[in-house]
Formats: sequence, structure tokens, C-alpha cells
Amino acid sequence: MPTQQTLLKLPPLSLYIHIPWCVQKCPYCDFNSHGQKQQQLPEVEYVSHLLDDLQQDAKLVGNRAVHSIFIGGGTPSLFSAKAIKTLLDGVKDRVNLLDDAEITMEANPGTVESQRFADYVKAGITRISIGIQSFQPTKLSALGRIHDENQALKAAKLAKNISLNSFNIDLMHGLPKQSLEDALFDLSTAIDLQPPHLSWYQLTIEPNTQFHSKPPKLPEDELLWDIQEQGDALLKQAGFEQYEISAYSQKGQQCQHNLNYWRFGDYLGIGCGAHGKITLADENKIIRTVKVKHPKGYMDLTRSYLSDKKVVPATDLPFEFFMNRFRLLEPCPKSDYADFTGVRLDHATKQNLQSALNRGLLIESKDEWQVTPLGRRYLNTLLEMMV
Repeated sequence: MPTQQTLLKLPPLSLYIHIPWCVQKCPYCDFNSHGQKQQQLPEVEYVSHLLDDLQQDAKLVGNRAVHSIFIGGGTPSLFSAKAIKTLLDGVKDRVNLLDDAEITMEANPGTVESQRFADYVKAGITRISIGIQSFQPTKLSALGRIHDENQALKAAKLAKNISLNSFNIDLMHGLPKQSLEDALFDLSTAIDLQPPHLSWYQLTIEPNTQFHSKPPKLPEDELLWDIQEQGDALLKQAGFEQYEISAYSQKGQQCQHNLNYWRFGDYLGIGCGAHGKITLADENKIIRTVKVKHPKGYMDLTRSYLSDKKVVPATDLPFEFFMNRFRLLEPCPKSDYADFTGVRLDHATKQNLQSALNRGLLIESKDEWQVTPLGRRYLNTLLEMMV
């Protein structure tokens, strides 16, 4: 059984901020989101709670530098630029945010226009992630999206033409009744918009969603593999580099916030249902935090923002580390394992790694592990072997 045997080193630190409201809940979505009319959003009240929440969590990290911020949801672009500016100004007052920190905000194409995008940039946003998912009317309808293909195209073109450091297009494949031609059409349309970053991931049916209650007919595994294989070739031909199992970017345009997640970095999580991971090097332990999930409970002044806080057991750390690290295509330095978990490789973990090596899912050198193309194809199998 692994035990905490080496001194922990501090990984980079990020901040995740959750804004839980959206226009309507999508049938595939298992995120903590709540349908709400934009005119009824408690912007001022919620931002005040977010900053109070951060004030409390900031005690866990002292003066550690924050390298990136990600504002997710829900649909954060329902909030005005004024509210986002108040939020980011308040963040800077409470933590040591680096001057060149990447600050990403998710946006829905149906909730933005030219001036709104420009105002977000003035508020401090450096990167926008646009949840397009598809450019085809029938697929957008099946996914419950509120925008149409013209709004999707317009939003991406707006993001390209303002002074953002970067922007991302979120696109899904493996959609209900989707053919290979449908999937490649969506991908080609996204590529033509020349985004610096493209998240391209397969639709999965998650518990507690409408799709789980009434599952749609999804493409068969063989078709899914054809979509993945031909889509990957299309992206690489267009100059995109895959750096994570479902993320592609132009050279040097990887999402720094997500890289920190997958490299087993630390992150504060504030807002409804937000999760955090913090290394307490002085106490040689890693803690995970979860905030109150429902907006009413979160904004109840008689309650704590914190729903759960626990020390990660040493027995869980090997799986947690590899579950994140092996999503990346870059080699994994072996030194990161001991530095960021404080756990030495025990007999069982060594056996699991050796089994993955024997099956061709991994290769290794003296200093690194590397997931192979076969390991990427059967990533779930590889991760299950790390338990």
C-alpha cells in the first residue's frame, strides 16, 4: 500500500470560477447548471459571494502565484462585462495573479455580440471558449442548443477579429444520427475559421441527464473510430497539434489552464459546486474542496460556501496522478510523480505500469513515461489498469 514518503513540491496554481446559470439545460449536460432568464440573474450578489469565497480560500495558498483563471458554467457570457470586470478586479485584490495570466471565459454563441466580446476583453478576459458543438441545424436541435449555425459562425469570426490572445471552439462528434460526412463537415467548418485552439470531443451519455433517461441512437463504435481517425488526419493536415486526448491547438496555443489540470497542478475552485485541489507542502498533504452546489444554498449567508473538504488518501494518489497525466500526449517526467504526490511507486503500481508497457499502451525511458498511439486509443483501459 502506498504511503506518503517523500516531501511534496508545489505545482503551479490556477483558479476556477463557476457561474451556474444558462438559458436552458442541454439534454447531454451533467455540469452544475441551472436554467434562468438573463434579466433575473443576481449578478451583483453572486459576484460578491464569489469574492468572499475566494477570500476564504486564499488563506490556503498564501502568496503563491496564480498562473491562469477559467470562468466556466453554465454560460458565463450571460453575465455583463461590468460584472466580469468587478469579479476580476476583486480576484487581483485577493490573490497574486500574474500579469500575463491566461484568463479564459466560456461563451455561448447565442448570448454574445460584437460589443459584448470587446467589453469582455476590456474587463480582462484574454481567451474565450465558444461552445459551438455543431454547425448543422438538426444536430444543434438534437443537442438542445439555443444558437443556430449563423450565430456560431458569427461568434467565431468576432473572436478572431478582436484583440484576444487566443480563442477556442468547442466541437462535439458522435452525435445522434451523425454520419462520417456530418462529423467531417463540422470539423472542416471549424478549421476554416482558423481558431488557435479546438476542443473536439466525443458525446458521451452521462448519469442524471435527459439523454440518460431517454438515450438517443448514437453512432456505432466502428463509425466513431472512423470519425476520430479521419478527423485527426484533417486537423493535423491543417497544422493543429494534438496535445491532450480531446484538445488540439496551433503551435504554442495550448490552453494553459487545462494543461495545469492534466499535469496534476493545483487549483482553487470558487462558485456553486466548484472543485479545488490544493497542495499543502508544509503539512505534506493534498486536499480537495467542493463548494455548495445549488445557488440558493451557496448564497445563503447562514451557511459556509464549503460543502466538503478532505485530505486525499495516499492510496488514491497514484490513480489520481496517472488519470490526469496520461490524458496528455507529452511525455510524463517520472520525477513529477514523486514531487507532486509525495508517494513512492509501490509494488502494485509498478506491476500496473509494467502490464501497460507489456501491452504496448506505454513506453518508458530512464526519466519518462509516454502514452503510445495504442494507449491513446484505449485510454480508458490504460487508466483502469492504474487503479
